[in-house]
Amino acid sequence: MADAATHDRHPAREPRRGAGPGGVGKGRSERGGKGEGRRSGRAGGRAGVGRAAVGRPGVVWALPGALFFVFFAVAPMVLVLALAFTDWDGIGTPSWTGMSNWSRLWDDPETHQAIWLSLVLTVLTWVFQTPLALLLGVWAAGRQRNRAVLSAIFFLPLLGSSVALALVWKSLLDPNFGLIADIGPALGFADGDLLGDSKGAFGAILFVTAWQFIPLHTLIYQGGARAIPRSLYDAAAIDGAGTVRQFFSITLPQLRNTIVTSSVIMVVGALTFFDTVLILTKGGPGTDTTIVPYLMYKNGFQAFDLGYASAVATILVVVATTVSLLLVRLTGFAAMRSTREGM
Repeated sequence: MADAATHDRHPAREPRRGAGPGGVGKGRSERGGKGEGRRSGRAGGRAGVGRAAVGRPGVVWALPGALFFVFFAVAPMVLVLALAFTDWDGIGTPSWTGMSNWSRLWDDPETHQAIWLSLVLTVLTWVFQTPLALLLGVWAAGRQRNRAVLSAIFFLPLLGSSVALALVWKSLLDPNFGLIADIGPALGFADGDLLGDSKGAFGAILFVTAWQFIPLHTLIYQGGARAIPRSLYDAAAIDGAGTVRQFFSITLPQLRNTIVTSSVIMVVGALTFFDTVLILTKGGPGTDTTIVPYLMYKNGFQAFDLGYASAVATILVVVATTVSLLLVRLTGFAAMRSTREGM
């Protein structure tokens, strides 16, 4: 009987330790709780390490660019601002003059004229270049067979330096042996001297800068137009919208972000433009094309009055920054998070 009883007691039927009411669940839950605790601890540790690892490289990677900006942008601007309160010829020791440079700048009619001409050149540059670049960019973004070739041709004027291109145009506009010598009188310029006329010289500067930089903005608009979803045009075509209606209802709103970007680049470039004026007109005839950058050059490197030139440079930075911020603010560019928010 004892043997039979012993035989009937199979190990599989024996209750495990702690397997009473709730015993098995308790044991497993304890082990599971400990395991989950260990896993959650490891996960939390990994998450903490991950967050720290993500945060640290961002600062490290931004450090070289930040240092470059500080040393080559912020520091020179601070130095120029300090020199604006001194009298310095570039060789000796600067002497403190207080507000004398600023008083002179306020009373100097040539400075007032230079600021006005810079603003006029900036406005005319935007008015002249933006429509042409926009239309060329949208056209080049279409289904053209030779789109890559067209893009390369558009980019050619940007391959040369502003000085080299200005020298080429100065030769073409020479009243003695240039092309303008033949067509100048027909345009109303005496002896074909386009650069010797006040309006002609200003128009030549405007034309040469547009010829050089319209290709850049054309490529910008081409990239923006190619990013517009084709489905928008397909839906508009189904609704019966023609090419002109699609341009004003789809293309222009979608290019709002691109237009602002191009405009900021254009405005800052026009306000700081110098090379073409130096080569073509040297601020002439008289002071009719003396814009702020050339006035700064003339005072700093011809008259060696670097204190006054620094005051002019400070005004130029303030004007360029103010115009750019106003442009961004008024267009709502800063609030946009996507290139498709112009719809």
